[in-house]
Amino acid sequence: MVLRPQVVAFDVNETVFSLDAVGAALDAQGAPDGTLQRWFTQVLSDGFAFTCAGDFVEFRSLAQRTLARMLDDDDAATRVLEAFSELDAHPDVRPALERLADADVRVVTLTNGHADTTRHLLERADLQGLVAACHDVGEVGRWKPTAAPYEHCARRNGVEVGRLALVAVHSWDIHGARRAGLVTGYAARHEGAAVPGFEPAHVAGDDLPEVVEGLLALPAR
Repeated sequence: MVLRPQVVAFDVNETVFSLDAVGAALDAQGAPDGTLQRWFTQVLSDGFAFTCAGDFVEFRSLAQRTLARMLDDDDAATRVLEAFSELDAHPDVRPALERLADADVRVVTLTNGHADTTRHLLERADLQGLVAACHDVGEVGRWKPTAAPYEHCARRNGVEVGRLALVAVHSWDIHGARRAGLVTGYAARHEGAAVPGFEPAHVAGDDLPEVVEGLLALPAR
């Protein structure tokens, strides 16, 4: 039986924070339409490949060199990446976090990026008081969706994997978390619908508040 989570971990990029500022920075550099999606997809793909091969590369380093190759300009890539410090939270984030706070459920973040960046963005959005801790895959040297980051997040927060939930807008992240034994909540805001072939989430909704309500409605024991 799937139980109500005691801790809820949110993915960061595109789940909590919009990448629109990065897209605007790419536009300012004269990048072709669609560069943001192609670049971000390539970074994820390469990060997954490194992990499958038993290697670890930090998100920032991989993002920099991938973008520099796409733009054929190291300085332009650096300027674009600076926009990661200016990401805005999606409008549905605050009500979801406040609902979990009202329910006395601990909230954390788990990202393939960097925890320090997440902390900065949470402070910038005045959301830091609603998030107890920020975790990243550098703590285990393995990218999501391998099991290690999810399992590590559960250990760090003192719960069994089955009492930790992951909330994300990416089907691949939901798949990895579910295979690791977590409760999963999928918001269709980004993809429109879950990608066929991946394990479906235990709870799904159009936005984060709907997902959170579904998680809180699960049986406590």
